[in-house]
Amino acid sequence: MSARSNSKKYKIKFKSTYHKPTNYRWLVGITIGTFALAILFGYISLILMEKVNIIGASLILFILVSIGIFFDILGIAVTAADEVPFHSMASNKVAGAKESIFLVRNAGVVANFCNDVIGDISGIISGSATGAILLKMNQSFSINTVLWSILLTAFVAGITVGGKAVGKELALKKSNEIVYQIGMVLHLFPFIKDAVVSNKKNNSNS
Repeated sequence: MSARSNSKKYKIKFKSTYHKPTNYRWLVGITIGTFALAILFGYISLILMEKVNIIGASLILFILVSIGIFFDILGIAVTAADEVPFHSMASNKVAGAKESIFLVRNAGVVANFCNDVIGDISGIISGSATGAILLKMNQSFSINTVLWSILLTAFVAGITVGGKAVGKELALKKSNEIVYQIGMVLHLFPFIKDAVVSNKKNNSNS
């Protein structure tokens, strides 16, 4: 019996279990917020790039790549974490436990911010920083711009992808520990969680 006849015989219908309404306010807000953050980070990085030498510019590029990798780890850890252990910690009034529960329950929003907003912004600005370094190298040395552009871009891409691959393994193996560390940060700065909760309530009431 051919594969085509099998596909006709067995018709599988997949039914979606996700019935939450689309939060258009969140979509618009995150788009505008990303636009504003990209302008801010891009402006700061370019200003710094103009004031430093090639070594300093390379350091800035390294920091940008590291930020992207770091937030990618946070985003994956939140989606992979288990909420159950934090409940016993919260019942014993362990600092950061309630915030950790909050993070796990809002894993979609947190992952979107970490992986998409910060991750994509750092990736885009890293490309701009790479171009600024090439410009400085061209001004200081007589080099083959095309060759160095390919090599430097490939190097940055390799470090970024390799770093995120290692980070994903770490995030999956140590997800609860990483989430708890973020929860501790939120415990020290409660206004961050309060702002998110307030925004969520406003969205649900609208």
